Amino acid sequence: MIDQPKSAFLRVMRARGFLQDCTDLMGLDGVLTEGPVTAYIGFDATASSLHVGSLVQIMMLRWLQKTGHRPVVLMGGGTSKIGDPSFRDEARSLMDDARIAENMAGIRQVFDKYVDFGAGDDTGGALMLNNADWLDGLGYIAFLRDIGRHFSVNRMLAFESVRTRLDREQSLSFLEFNYMLLQAYDFLELYRRTGCRLQMGGSDQWGNIVSGIDLTRRVAGAEVFGRASPLRTTASGAKMGKTAQGAVWLNADHLSPYDFWQYWRNTEDADVGRFLKLFTELDIAECERLGSLSGREINEAKVILAREVTTLCHGAEAATAAEETARETFESGGAGADLPLVTLAEADFTVNGAMPVAQLFVRAGLAQSGKEAKRLIEGGGARFGARALSDPGELIAPASLKEPVRLSAGKKRHALARLG
Repeated sequence: MIDQPKSAFLRVMRARGFLQDCTDLMGLDGVLTEGPVTAYIGFDATASSLHVGSLVQIMMLRWLQKTGHRPVVLMGGGTSKIGDPSFRDEARSLMDDARIAENMAGIRQVFDKYVDFGAGDDTGGALMLNNADWLDGLGYIAFLRDIGRHFSVNRMLAFESVRTRLDREQSLSFLEFNYMLLQAYDFLELYRRTGCRLQMGGSDQWGNIVSGIDLTRRVAGAEVFGRASPLRTTASGAKMGKTAQGAVWLNADHLSPYDFWQYWRNTEDADVGRFLKLFTELDIAECERLGSLSGREINEAKVILAREVTTLCHGAEAATAAEETARETFESGGAGADLPLVTLAEADFTVNGAMPVAQLFVRAGLAQSGKEAKRLIEGGGARFGARALSDPGELIAPASLKEPVRLSAGKKRHALARLG
């Protein structure tokens, strides 16, 4: 471990909390100081948006470019047809080419906010590549002969992501077992095509990263590197990117900028300084100052965190609108024009021309099921406009929603409902 990296990129990674493992930190530091380095992170196209759990990796690519290097966003158009088995209890559902292409188009919208693709050439423009371009054309016998012979099954079984699945006596298909060979082959192919010398990812990908380095060295005789960031959880141990209401998506058509802003505004006190370093570009000293605040002052730090992260992901205008809506909602008691909106038709009111209020809360996304909505209402945590609710079976007539009505689940989650 070196005391202070010479390269700007590794200094940022260490200072902001992105650095956990590296195959050869001193060697990588030397290569990064010699000139621009091409580095990649892979993302499987399992959904049409990434969520907050991928934001650490996205920010690493952003900082890579900001410090003078070239990021490669590798889309798993090929590997998504198999699915990464790492730390999963069961196999992913298989997807067809059309679904994968649709998902990749949605994910591209995320990266357009964080990296500059430019012309995609050696001047520093980021690249977005698809591993289906080389994986789809592989001949099985040739692949086994040229690539498979470099892998030891004994070693593959020792990887934690595989061993955990087997220790639990959960099925691991031969299809999934081949995933690590294909991911390792990606590094070799990217080295050949772009001169890529660094693969990055989360610590859960460490086994796959090391396999790619080993293969590239064996086949191409190249000096390449790998580095991993810690898996991010909240101070209470919860996995980032998931809430009781579902995933915290990065695309606005999956999750409104207001709800995204609120996710960061509701950060636990102990996480504020750490999240400011990871997910914003504020100066380190300012991140530490804000993170050290307490009492009512820490809430202002959370607003700054929400503002900065939302600006990067959705733009300054959306961040400002979300902040103003929150202020209007919580301080002035207004409806909040930027709140998530559910529009209902007359045909939705199917119970004697009305709708049970519990069903309305489910439709508005404030509860995942009727049972959850019932518990919320009976527990005194739900409001219809300014009125507290107590009866989950209370019927709401269409006329009540001719003007938008604010629905509240607790003090922090709100939505608007209206008749279309």
